[in-house]
Amino acid sequence: VTQAATRGDDPDLPKRLVFDEGHHVFEAADSAFSVRLSGLEGAELRRWIRGKESGGSTRARGLKSRLDELVADDAEAKRLLEDVLEAARILPADNWLGRVTGAAAMTRFETFLMLVRAQVLARSNASGPHGLEASVNDPIDGLASGAHALSEAFFALAKPMKALALALARRLDEDADTLDSTSRGRLEASARSLKLRADTVAVWAGMAEAFGGPAPDTFVDWLEVERFDGRERDIAYCRHFVDPTKPFADIVLANTHGAIITSATLRDKAGDADNWQSADMRTGAQHLTVPARRLSVSSPFDYPTNTRVLIVGDVNKADPQPVAAAYRALFLASSGGALGLFTAISRLRATYSHIAAQLEAAHMPLYGQHVDPVDTATLVDIFRDEANACLLGTDAVRDGVDVPGDSLRMIVFDRVPWPRPTLLHRARRAAFGGRGYDEMLTRLKLAQAFGRLVRRGDDRGVFVMLDGQTPTRLLDAFPEGVVVERVGLAAAVEKVEAFFAHE
Repeated sequence: VTQAATRGDDPDLPKRLVFDEGHHVFEAADSAFSVRLSGLEGAELRRWIRGKESGGSTRARGLKSRLDELVADDAEAKRLLEDVLEAARILPADNWLGRVTGAAAMTRFETFLMLVRAQVLARSNASGPHGLEASVNDPIDGLASGAHALSEAFFALAKPMKALALALARRLDEDADTLDSTSRGRLEASARSLKLRADTVAVWAGMAEAFGGPAPDTFVDWLEVERFDGRERDIAYCRHFVDPTKPFADIVLANTHGAIITSATLRDKAGDADNWQSADMRTGAQHLTVPARRLSVSSPFDYPTNTRVLIVGDVNKADPQPVAAAYRALFLASSGGALGLFTAISRLRATYSHIAAQLEAAHMPLYGQHVDPVDTATLVDIFRDEANACLLGTDAVRDGVDVPGDSLRMIVFDRVPWPRPTLLHRARRAAFGGRGYDEMLTRLKLAQAFGRLVRRGDDRGVFVMLDGQTPTRLLDAFPEGVVVERVGLAAAVEKVEAFFAHE
């Protein structure tokens, strides 16, 4: 979308963009305009430039094998290619993580990652299977100087990469009348890819060069050790905009003749059904020179008749066993067609292991994200095709589910999905309103999940929250007129059975 909005190939052509599911704009912009200087990113760039250098019977094609033939008669381009290949030795090679964790770093990049890891382990208060993070402030001995040394290596890599990209572009221009279509396509693709990657390396160089100095107010910088199932997977120096909709508005929206952003859950209607502040904040509309035009269309669905919300107050959410028992009882009461949502993978897995056999005995297949060895989209497809199946998942499942009909007739949350208190979230919380910002995000998550229950006029469903501490001020997430009841688990089971008995 960014490229489409800014290419400018024909200035006379109108450029208009439509963003469906507009509640994802903030996160999409956050991803697009962030920078991650990490071991995995560096290793991937090394493979792209130098190819696979060790192990296995096959070799991934590196830059040399892709360009050798194209620059065979261009002495300058050949020299620049060799300079790029040599400078890329600074990037992490195969098995870099083992060397970094074993204090056996081989390059300035790996030394920097080793120091980042040491900073995170020394400064982080967290523990357990999840990733660890730490501030860039108060760096340990050697970290700042290691970053500055790395910046020099990055500048030394970015310079020949940019020069080689220009040399390839010049070849396209000078030999336009003799290049065949295949060679032209390869030169264009290589020049474009080199330029994009050189720009990334230059950004890395700037971040590393400024490490230890005052951070710009528009950014949040932090260090992290990424973990999966308790095992270290990556080490990174991260930078995000506090407000990623600002560059989105400046780079994407400002370069169009018009944009439409649509979503049923863009507005946080807490206290005021006509409040558009959250929609402006999440889409970048507040940064536009010309104010956005706003339109709200009433839902065609009869939510008060066809849905119920139950808040269960007598389940100990801190104990996995009663939580799992509650899921089992509710899933059996609805005869399947249920989506269980969790705010932590560990609790999802614990629930799955407790209830899978009993649901299977009742002829209700149970599927689980992070349990079944298939991707999320496939799990949702399987779930959609079986009216009595149940699915356990996290936010990714909630966002990706579109299951009209009986296959999804109940949603159960294990607890209120408050935002995780990461360093990035804390900075945004301070910038966007403190506790009110947390509550807005949580209401929007609840509204998005609730909206999955009714996808067409004849859908019916029950939304259950297994958290008696759900604040009343979050209940504006649900459509006006929907009955919300605070009950015990036994009463919730009875109400679920009665609700679906009247279908």
